[in-house]
Amino acid sequence: MAGGGATLPRLPLRERTIVLAAVAGVTALAWLYLVAFDGGMPEMAGMSAMPGMAMPMAWTPALAAVTFAMWSVMMAGMMLPGAAPMMLTFAALHRREPAARDRWLPTALFACGYLAVWTGFSAAATALQWGLDRLALLSPAMAASSALLGGALFVAAGIYQVTPLKQACLRNCRSPFAFLLNRWRPGPGGAFAMGVEHGAWCLGCCWLLMALLFAVGVMNLLWVAGLALLVLAEKLLPGGEWVARAGGAAMMGYGVWLVVATGG
Repeated sequence: MAGGGATLPRLPLRERTIVLAAVAGVTALAWLYLVAFDGGMPEMAGMSAMPGMAMPMAWTPALAAVTFAMWSVMMAGMMLPGAAPMMLTFAALHRREPAARDRWLPTALFACGYLAVWTGFSAAATALQWGLDRLALLSPAMAASSALLGGALFVAAGIYQVTPLKQACLRNCRSPFAFLLNRWRPGPGGAFAMGVEHGAWCLGCCWLLMALLFAVGVMNLLWVAGLALLVLAEKLLPGGEWVARAGGAAMMGYGVWLVVATGG
């Protein structure tokens, strides 16, 4: 990579503003969609025979497609803001390339590669939601129908927060310059591939946090916002590794309390 050096790259203000505006715009559209989708949840939740009783929904290809779209948009709204520093650093490094002509296409491809990973996760989450629903393990609000399942998810997520694998993934998400400098690939295909690799590290960092939505309600927007803020704090705040550990301890404690207080 030409002009790599050892100095941290920085985009001109105008270009930095464009990248951040694009991220903010996509994130805002995703959240607007989620709020509008949440307004239609009563119709979807009214498929159980008795109030509060967990019964399988009548899954159809159309419902599966809507659920997949919901997960995909939700993941974009939750995860894209935390990837903004990586995209800014990528755009700055790409700007130094002697052969760089199009300033925006490679950055857009990097973002598409990142979101492609989370779209794959959304497909897996849709399949898992279908499976849990078939087993009557989800309530009409798409939350775990038993405190034992919900508590187990919180404990598992909390334990994962303090594992070396979580910390390794988080370090790669928190160090844009080191990540890109060591994994630089030229050309549009290289930009997409780097986005995929960065997305894979972020998936390794956050997949169990996203699975907590099955414990609290897939479309519980307060929890969605709270988890999105936790992801941002882990990635962007100084001492983000300790934020992850503290969050993990809180999750384990809450999971145990949830099981004990309700008797499972």
